Amino acid sequence: MLKRLLNQSEEVLLQAARNVVQQLNLNLVRLEASTEDQGRLEQARLQLDELFLLVVVGEFNAGKSAFINALLGQDLVEEGALPTTTRVHRIHYGGEITRTLSGADLEIITAPVDWLRELNIVDTPGANAVIQRHQEITEEFVPRSDLVLFVTSADRPFSESERRFMERIREWGKKVVIVVNKVDILHEGDIAKVRSFVTENALKLLGVEPQIFLVSAKLAQRAKFANQQAPLAIIPPPNLPHPQPTVLELWSASRFEPLERYILDTLDQQERLRLKLLNPLGVAGRLRDKYADVTATRLEILADDFTTIDTVEVDLDAFEEDMRRDFQYRVGQIDAILYAMADRGIAFIDQWLRIARVFDLANSAKVREAFEREVVADTNVLLERQINDLIDWIVEREHKQWQGVMSYLNRRADLHKDRVIGEVGGSFEGNRRALLEVVRRDTQRAIGDFDHQTEAAKLAESVQTALAQTALVEVGALGLGALLVAALHTLVLDLTGLLFAGALAAVGLYVLPNRRRKARDELRAKVADLQERLHEALSSQFEQELSRSRQAMQEAIQPYTRFIRSEREKLTAIAGNLDGIEQEMRTLRAKIEAL
Repeated sequence: MLKRLLNQSEEVLLQAARNVVQQLNLNLVRLEASTEDQGRLEQARLQLDELFLLVVVGEFNAGKSAFINALLGQDLVEEGALPTTTRVHRIHYGGEITRTLSGADLEIITAPVDWLRELNIVDTPGANAVIQRHQEITEEFVPRSDLVLFVTSADRPFSESERRFMERIREWGKKVVIVVNKVDILHEGDIAKVRSFVTENALKLLGVEPQIFLVSAKLAQRAKFANQQAPLAIIPPPNLPHPQPTVLELWSASRFEPLERYILDTLDQQERLRLKLLNPLGVAGRLRDKYADVTATRLEILADDFTTIDTVEVDLDAFEEDMRRDFQYRVGQIDAILYAMADRGIAFIDQWLRIARVFDLANSAKVREAFEREVVADTNVLLERQINDLIDWIVEREHKQWQGVMSYLNRRADLHKDRVIGEVGGSFEGNRRALLEVVRRDTQRAIGDFDHQTEAAKLAESVQTALAQTALVEVGALGLGALLVAALHTLVLDLTGLLFAGALAAVGLYVLPNRRRKARDELRAKVADLQERLHEALSSQFEQELSRSRQAMQEAIQPYTRFIRSEREKLTAIAGNLDGIEQEMRTLRAKIEAL
């Protein structure tokens, strides 16, 4: 990390910084954070083992390159009025000046400057360069810095683009030192005003008052270069009030020494260690906050998704409740038909089971014909019509319920369609939308494939089978109407047999009233039995159909339900981890600051 041995407490802090970055990285991987953010975090961890990195940023023509040349005392980086720095220059110590390209955007420069043994300097392209890639590589390098030197020009300090750039630097939690260059163009009375202006705006942007140095890189260069050629030489003007300034006068006028002392002395090994350890925490803190917001947003969306699922479930409960209530009403209409038949049957018995008609009763064919005509009448037709209406009603309500679920899911899918959740990286929103789309498509297909006649025929067949299974009558594969007719005919045969037996017993007048009463009771019992079996068959099939329909709707949204349950469990755990990481970083930062 630095060319020094760390004591035990410093080693503990170093390992703690590595650990907290690693913990955050594990959570970012689970969140499928962007490759760029994961790379920045990994780079911050790796830089704990590298030399201190001093990154110089600012707009082009603010004098960054002149400043670096003045600091190094050598013309190492190109200067000019146009955006001359087109790539990042990383300046290391070396026995001689060398230049090596490392990729398209990085040039490694070595120079025999002794203090470069302890730190590296990075010169970046102008943050306001017209070439967009220049600004991009500048902003890419800022998260890797241990200290940012922000160079602005005295003739236009803190331009609007500089303010925006400073805000992005602040997001990474970097320590910033502000260098106001070209102070030599100011009148003495304006220097204090510029300092005050920069201090005020820096405090607003950074939240703390940074170190601020007002310098003239041009005069510092002239002083250093002249001193290298002839120490303390007298050199020609150009813009100083004295016609022949000395090197010392130039150096004093440049105001460069306090900044140089800060970099070489105040920024000693202990301070560099402190900033080096704070660097990954700044990067980690910014990414933790970013993805804590992402996690909270996703949990908020999932909460709405659970409300959607709950709403569908509540709606299905209400659907079932309404169906059962309406079913009882419709079964009551079927009962009314049977009650009417029973009433006609009682009247028939009272009319026929009399001594005056004893000879008619002996004619069983005649009794059966009269019974079918007067009692049974059109009962079978009415029953079949009511049952078919019941079946059609069930099918229609199921179809409407499918449409209701589909409509609700459509509204849910469209709710966040313009809300960008996935751009931070990962597949959360993509998976969520894809699953919603699958559910919508499957539900739409179910609605599209829903054929009323086919569904009604299937349900009618189920009812017919259920009627046969209740042993109402022993029929084979008869249709529903034929099944009911057969059931009623069985009732006719039973009752006419009963009436005929009553006629035989009518030899005594005292027997006839008892036989009539017994016939009524038998009729009521057989109609009640028929009613019970119809209830049993219809209720059984109704409940099965209701259960099947609900299960089909729940299965249609099951992939969506599984996804949001799984995501909520994962995100809740990550949110807890990120809160813990924040507390660890706060504690660790306080210990590092204490250095």
